[in-house]
Formats: sequence, C-alpha cells, structure tokens
Amino acid sequence: MRRDTFLKTLAAFAAAGAWPLSARAAANLKMMIPANPGGGWDSTGRALGKALQEAGAASAVTYENKGGAAGAIGLAQFVNASKGDPNALMVMGAVMLGGIITGKPPVSITQATPIARLTSEYNVFVLPASSPFKTMKDVVEQLKKDPGSVKWGGGSRGSTEHIAAAMIAREVGVDASKINYVPFRGGGEATAAILGGNVTVGGSGYSEFQQYIEAGKMKPIGITSDTRLKGIDVPTLKEQGINVVIGNWRGVYAAPEINAAQRKALTDMVVKATKTKAWAEALEKNNWTPALLAGKEFEDFVERDFASLRATMVKAGMV
Repeated sequence: MRRDTFLKTLAAFAAAGAWPLSARAAANLKMMIPANPGGGWDSTGRALGKALQEAGAASAVTYENKGGAAGAIGLAQFVNASKGDPNALMVMGAVMLGGIITGKPPVSITQATPIARLTSEYNVFVLPASSPFKTMKDVVEQLKKDPGSVKWGGGSRGSTEHIAAAMIAREVGVDASKINYVPFRGGGEATAAILGGNVTVGGSGYSEFQQYIEAGKMKPIGITSDTRLKGIDVPTLKEQGINVVIGNWRGVYAAPEINAAQRKALTDMVVKATKTKAWAEALEKNNWTPALLAGKEFEDFVERDFASLRATMVKAGMV
C-alpha cells in the first residue's frame, strides 16, 4: 500500500471511529447501572466491566448507579448525556421493558443502541426465616382470604417478580389488581425488607438471595422456571400446581447516535468479554444462565419480548 493511501485509510478509520479492535487502544468505558447497588443489574454491570478489562477491551471502567422507576431514571440520564459517546454502556433487561410498559416514561429504550443480551435468570420467591408461613401453598391460602394482607416485595413496578406475583394471583383465582406489591429501587433494599419481615414474601434472582438461603435466613418456596434448575433445590411453581413460568434476562445497550462501526466495535468487545475466565466465574458464582445474543438478532429479540411482556401484563391485569 502506498504511503498516501495508507494515511488516507488511517484518517478514514479515525473519522468513523472504526478502528479494528486489534488497532485500538483499550477504551476508558463508562457503565450506567440504572439501579441502586446490590441488585442483579449492579452485579451484572460490574462483572461485565471486570471481564472487559480482562479481555483487554477496556483499560478502565467507571460505574454510575442511578436507581428508580424500573431503570427509567438511569435510562433518561444515559440517553440525554451520552449521545454519540462510543465508550458508554448501560445495563438493562426485561425489568426495564416491564417498567416502560407500566410507567410510560418520557424516554424509551428505542432511543439507545442495542448491543447484546448476556444472561437469563429465573425469579425465586422467599420467606423470611421468622415467617409464620412455610410454603407457597400457605401464601396462596392467605392470598385467597385477603389479597392485601400478603405483601410482595421485589424490584420496581413492572419487574419480572412483580409480573410473576400478578400471574400467581390470576392463576389461583385472585384479582391480580388487588395484590399488595411493594417495589424497591435495588436488590439491597428489597433484601433488607425481607430479612426485617417488612414484606410477607420476596422475589428476585436466585443469586441475590443465595447467601441468605444458605445461611437459613430466607426460605425459598418457589421458582419461576419450567423445570428444576441444576444445583438449586427449589420447587418450581408449576410442580406446585401454579402454571407460571417467566424468565429475567439482562443485557447491555450503547449510547444513542453512535455510528455502525462504533456499534460493531462495542459489540465485538462485549462478545470478547463473555469468553473470559472472569465472566465464566461470574456466571457460576451467580447461577446465571449464559444467553448471549448480539447485534440485529438481539434488537429483534427485544422487540418480540416487549410485545410478549405487554400481552402477559395485560392478561395479569397490570396494564
């Protein structure tokens, strides 16, 4: 290649932000986590950041937690402050879609740029160790007697545990609009409320409750998977006669208004991170199911899941 042609090629790459990964310096990435510390999005974002650094795709990762409204507050900040920034990522997932459906915020996930789905996880429902109830059957019997007396604690309104609670009510013949659901801005707040006996039953990903279950401080009474999960001795709702199955996936989006080359570079970086030892360790530690889906396939998946979630929530009386 002639020197002048080579220089023009370098200039074109620079202008487009399209340096091949092998030719780019590792980026200083910014990770928006639209939830308070201690929950699934927080642990996902920080695990991904560690894996990006191990993969050599990022020299440093800074994190910002901005909880509230099922991620809509963090989403709004991300959309408004990160336009065109090729080094910005935001954790999101099914919970955010549910929150958008119920809350109708002024911003939409469609304003940001889809990168990849990372994991899937099912919700487990737990009782505090001091609870007078012992099983999901006990909870359901009380729910039928007095729906408002059963406080369901979990993530923001529209979260998968909120949807699951409404689906359980509907399946056992209770008006789903009468359930008493208490939303929390992050997993840490929800855990504290469950341990303190401030809610009757709590729901979240198994990883968030695992240490408390193993320590005997929480009793798991049902999980939203289709069949029992390997290594997790918790009965499914289905095997208890409650036909409710719902998963909670998590992924990442990039900033609005980045170009195609920048989007591809970020996607390649994230995919590379999922092949690291650090990411494999995070999957095992948190009992996350790997569910990598990138690019256009991920974008199409989000559109389908949004429609499916909305239909489910309409049936459950939430919309």
